[in-house]
Formats: sequence, C-alpha cells, structure tokens
Amino acid sequence: MILTINSGSSSIKFTLFRADRELQSRAVLCGGQIDGLDEEPRFIAEDSAGCQLANEWLQAGASHEQALDFLVRWGKRHFAGNTLAAAGHRVVHGGPMYNVPTIVDPSVIADLERLVSLAPLHQPHNLAGIKALAKLDPNLPQVACFDTAFHYTQPHVATAFALPRALTEAGIRRYGFHGLSYEYIASVLPDYAGSAAEGKVVVAHLGQGASMCALQARRSVATTMGFTGLDGLPMGHRCGALDPGVVLYLMVEKGMDAAAVADLLYNRSGLLGVSGISGDMRKLSASKDPHAAEAIQLFVYRIGRELGSLVAALGGLDVLVFTAGIGEHSAAVREQVCRDAAWLGIELDSRANTAGGPCITRADSRVAAWVIPTDEDLMIARHTVKLISAANNVLSLAIAAR
Repeated sequence: MILTINSGSSSIKFTLFRADRELQSRAVLCGGQIDGLDEEPRFIAEDSAGCQLANEWLQAGASHEQALDFLVRWGKRHFAGNTLAAAGHRVVHGGPMYNVPTIVDPSVIADLERLVSLAPLHQPHNLAGIKALAKLDPNLPQVACFDTAFHYTQPHVATAFALPRALTEAGIRRYGFHGLSYEYIASVLPDYAGSAAEGKVVVAHLGQGASMCALQARRSVATTMGFTGLDGLPMGHRCGALDPGVVLYLMVEKGMDAAAVADLLYNRSGLLGVSGISGDMRKLSASKDPHAAEAIQLFVYRIGRELGSLVAALGGLDVLVFTAGIGEHSAAVREQVCRDAAWLGIELDSRANTAGGPCITRADSRVAAWVIPTDEDLMIARHTVKLISAANNVLSLAIAAR
C-alpha cells in the first residue's frame, strides 16, 4: 500500500492506494481524515465508493504521532495481506532547492525546517507528519512532494521582485503554490481539451486557498501566488494581493506587531473579513446579507483581474479550467467569471454549467471552459511509487554488482 498524507495543525487527511506501478484513481483503497488532534480526535475512513469504513473517536488529546500510529495499524488490520510500502507527503514549500519530489532523510527535514517562516500555517504541520511516521517506522520510505515544484519552469522575469539583487539571491522571489493540483490538471487536460491542452491555458484552483496558473505546453509560466500563500486572489480567510504599505501602516499607525499582522492577514481576512459571516463560499452563497454578496463580488472581480494578467503573460487564451472546491461545485461563481470574461471569447453554456460540465461553453465558443476535478493525492502517490521504485532498482543493481 501507498499512504498519502496532508498533515495540518489539527487534522490529518489521508488516502491509501494499492501499490500499483501505474496508479489510477481506481487504485484507492480508502480515504479519510483524523480531525481534532490534541483535543477530541475522530477517525473517519471511506472506501472509493463513499461507503463508510470507520467512524471512531481516538484517545483524547492524541498527537500527530499517536494518530498516525492508529491509522497505520488500522490500515494493516483492515486491508490484511497488504503491507505499507511507502508514504508520500504534501509539503507546501520546497524553497529554492527542491524542484522535484524527494525521498526524505534527516538532511531534507533540516532543509525544510528552515523554510517554516515562508509557510508558517502549513510547513510545521507537514513536517510533523513526516517526523511522526519516521519515529513510528524508521525504515518506511517517505517522499516529500512540494506545492512549489511545478512552478520552477517559470522564466526568471515571472518570479523576480523588483528588490535589491542581494535579496533576490537570498531566495526572496515568487514561488507559487497549489502545484500538485496544477500538475494533476496538466496531466489529464488532453483527455478533456485534446490538442488545445498544449496551447494557452489558465487553471483556476478555487477553494479555501485560491490561486490561478497560466500554462503553455502544460508547463507553468505564471501564477498568482508569490513568496507566500497570501498573494493573489482573496481566499477563505486570507487577504490575497495587498499593498505592502498597508502592512507598514498597521505596524506604525495601529501599533500591531508581526504576530498580530500575520493573524489578521492569514486568519481574519478574505471572504470572512469582507463578509463578517464566514469564509465558506457555500454559506455566503446561501446568505441574504449584503456583505456576503459583496464578498462574493470581490472574489469574482479579483479572478477576472488576475485572469487578464495571466492571459497577458500567455499572449492569448485557448482554455480556461475551473477546479478545487469552489471551482468544481459553485456554478454561480463559474457563471459570473465566464460572463465577465466574454471579452476573451468565452461563450457560456448555462445548462452545461448548471449540470457541472465538464465542458461549460458552447460548441462555437472561441475559448473552451472546463470543470475538471483535481486529485492531489493521486499525484503524490504516483510520485512516491516512481521514486521508491527507482531507489529499489538502484539498490538491486548495487547489490548485484558486489
């Protein structure tokens, strides 16, 4: 079995795959999550058909290590006869040094710990899962898959800030995120768009975290997120693009320290901050409060602005893709975005959009728009199998040569 893990501050999302060499979504044995870590954790698992396999409470106050120990033991018991071959982890930030998935060793962990300040909401918890599994089973191969890696194909001009060169050389640059999602979409796009997949494509990953990416020949050429996951679109709780002078003003005029500013920008802004109600698009869409409508309007407006910027970077547009929670499930948001982007040649098919696609534009639309579900876990599992298989082959050759 291959275990994929997305470890957060109070939760662990997981998927167990059969360790097939050519992994597909049908290889999923089960998926689920453990919520409420360090308080009242609950373990939930479902099979690939959505049937519940487990729903039980763990020991109160259970840590990441205890939760993963429970998960591994449960998996071995429930899928008797299957052994755990490796684990793959989503790691948000690979910094300037990791542009491909990497087998984890102590030096890799040390490198990634130095990047915590670049992704303080995610990196420490991603690493907590890796360390916990290493402690439970030191011989279990683990692979780190980076959300930044897909964007290393961008040209220097797309990643540079207009800062003194010494700062740029020290690693202050645009990295971009949601790379595992974009990589998956790029891998399946020909199945939907045919030869247009190799053309000028913008993918909108719209969820609690939201960003957009311009693809040419299915490679990243520009994206909306930058040095951290704060940049670009407004998100559930994050502000998106912000004049740096606002931060200076908050610190100088309002007396806020760095921790207070970070809390404001990461946790109390975005859709939540504008609406004063929620950062969840489903709740905002159901609300009659005018502030909820204002938050949605701002979200859609910023998508349109960023879309124009990415189209400029591409020099045109052939395909627009919606993915992630909001992108896949909010027909209203998709409709507003497409209506606002009619100037690009997008002609919405309202009936297809309401039905969820996959193609939501008319047959004669110059630009095709698609709804494509993303699958970051499958991408992680594929990278894990590929790396571990390659490492085993090298080891076998070394043994044979002795």
